[in-house]
Amino acid sequence: MNRDTRLQALSAFLTAQRAKIQPESVGLPSAGRRRTPGLRREEVAQLAGVSSTWYTWLEQGRDINVSSSVLDCIASALRLTADERKYLFSLAMGTPSTSIPQQEEPSISLSLQKMVDELHYCPTIISDRHCQIVGWNRAASHVFLEFDRIPLEQRNMIRLLFTRKEFRRLAVNWEHFVMGFLSIFRSYYGQYVGDAWYEQFLQEMKQVDPEFLPLWQHSQVSSAPEVVIEFRHAKMGKMLFDLTSLQVQGGADLRCSVYTPAAGSSTEAKLKRLMNKTEDSTN
Repeated sequence: MNRDTRLQALSAFLTAQRAKIQPESVGLPSAGRRRTPGLRREEVAQLAGVSSTWYTWLEQGRDINVSSSVLDCIASALRLTADERKYLFSLAMGTPSTSIPQQEEPSISLSLQKMVDELHYCPTIISDRHCQIVGWNRAASHVFLEFDRIPLEQRNMIRLLFTRKEFRRLAVNWEHFVMGFLSIFRSYYGQYVGDAWYEQFLQEMKQVDPEFLPLWQHSQVSSAPEVVIEFRHAKMGKMLFDLTSLQVQGGADLRCSVYTPAAGSSTEAKLKRLMNKTEDSTN
């Protein structure tokens, strides 16, 4: 993203994070009329130990000098997580990623694909830093979509979440499901500040679905959210999964998302029946 876009993203992020903090939670009085939720700018400045004018300029997205020590104070005042802190630094300082540039069509090794295939009853998806799906196993095809039937250029997880009705029917809490992926996407967005692809993709998604923008503006950031997800499968009914994201070491920056059947649920048994039934019908 260019400088102006980066600073606009910084402004939106700081504003959203400030709005999430209640004054009383940081030892400030909540009395008095507040036009907007959360902390005022001058209160963030007070907590961070910086001037109100300087913080206002920072949140307005002005091109001002910032230091790591001051950003640390801002991050502490806003109670940012480790991932959110990294995102703040990337946007404020324009630090480019040191990762090796990704290939146009990233591929996965045979050993990685074998490992994914061995997770027989754990739907698993491998995606790149653009959330482009580059690998999956049979279980994922049964629970989600038959990804090999989707054209390569449309095989993007974020795009599919907003364009395929199968996903909207599958996730019991679709917004919660989507926010998990958007938080991952936002962590990439901050990490690769020099990649113009992200801004182009965001503009496209705003045109694709009007629900995209408000969910994106929620400004969650997480490189690896671990959540319990409830699905309502068309054939198997209620299914519960624990989502775990694993980073694949290497220059391609691949992510392995594993959906493990929740302990104590009937999810694994249902998935076994579904996959065995499908296999029997094809023989």
